[in-house]
Amino acid sequence: MELFDNIEFENKDFTSESIELGEYEDCSFVNCNFSQVDLSNFIFINCTFIGANLSLVKLINTVFREVVFKECKMIGLFFDTVTPFGFSCSFDHCNVSSSSFYKVNMKNTQFSNSRLVDVDFTECDLNGSVLQNCDLTNAVFDQSNLEKVDFRTSYNYVIDIDRNRIKKSQHSLQSIHGLLCKHDIIID
Repeated sequence: MELFDNIEFENKDFTSESIELGEYEDCSFVNCNFSQVDLSNFIFINCTFIGANLSLVKLINTVFREVVFKECKMIGLFFDTVTPFGFSCSFDHCNVSSSSFYKVNMKNTQFSNSRLVDVDFTECDLNGSVLQNCDLTNAVFDQSNLEKVDFRTSYNYVIDIDRNRIKKSQHSLQSIHGLLCKHDIIID
């Protein structure tokens, strides 16, 4: 497998020109189009994706270690098929809607100003993560570890406190309805 080190890829359309299978370290991908590209078995370490379109990308055994996604379109991704060992990403101003993190260990992950609409976090370990100003409309949390997660500035979420571990998670008073709605109580 070829090593690509400290290279900046800018304005590349990988839907029409192929990206070479390999290990990418300290690389940046700026305004690149990966839509529906097969990135299975690729390795990304300390890489940054800025303004990239990664929607519907295939991620079987893909390695993401210390990867930053900023202003990326990432709709319909299955992170549950990536290599779990060392998985570490952050998301800033991204649209990650309709994606799955089923059973993914993503402790201490940072999501900022991102759309997480219809995202599946079932059995996901988000312990210690921060979801800052994120739209979580229809996000699914079931048997998830949400201990010490900071939800204070996020909105539109519903979490069943009986089906998830939420000890020491942080919430705003405005979002308390999302924790209590299954009890059919009126909060005024």
